[in-house]
Amino acid sequence: MRNVLVTGGSRGIGLAIGRKLALDGYRVVALARSEGAELEPAIAAVAAAGAGVLMFEPFDLADIDAIPDLARRLKTRVGPFYGLVNNAGLGTDGLLSNMHVSQIETLVRLNTVAPIVLTKHIVRTMMTEGEGRIVNMASVVATTGYSGLSVYAATKASMIGFTKSLAREVGRMGITVNAVAPGFLDTELTKGLGEDGREQVVRRSALRRLAEVDDVASAVAYLMGETGRNVTGSVLTVDAGNTA
Repeated sequence: MRNVLVTGGSRGIGLAIGRKLALDGYRVVALARSEGAELEPAIAAVAAAGAGVLMFEPFDLADIDAIPDLARRLKTRVGPFYGLVNNAGLGTDGLLSNMHVSQIETLVRLNTVAPIVLTKHIVRTMMTEGEGRIVNMASVVATTGYSGLSVYAATKASMIGFTKSLAREVGRMGITVNAVAPGFLDTELTKGLGEDGREQVVRRSALRRLAEVDDVASAVAYLMGETGRNVTGSVLTVDAGNTA
């Protein structure tokens, strides 16, 4: 059974990805600061399905200095990783002129530095095994921009550049590196936009609807699976045509 590490895997998009991959037959380690109310039932549902495995590993990715020890501990616990999904991140908004330097540094540390350092340590075992799949979670705002999300957009744009360059570095060793860029999703977050804001997003979308977290999970599963073996250095947009 192939091992996949999903960061931010205890809720939201990360949990949807972890659940989908586990049901597809992978052993998934969901990494997050805390387990969360949604994860335990998901673990039970995967176990009942009898396909793959979904398990939890507590860790705060803001503690970058502890990432090497984490990678060693996980390798001892489950073995080498075939897949890595860098999903964890902060979505802090705010006008740049009003953001404290500490907020900016926190966003960059968690959204850019942490996934790069984690990938550094996980990809080494992939290189040894001669195969692997890395999926980085980006965002449509990395290319479209969005008022109040300049720092967040910068971190997501950095992940796209990281994806394309790393794909060239490790491709000859049988490792693919791709990014998935969700748009506005049908979640509690978009409900917070209010009915008018939500309808405006829907009207702008070619399909006249919002994408869902399960759509993002399916995109990741495609890139992780055999059908995605010749896709690398790509950005797969999942936004119901909002940026079409």
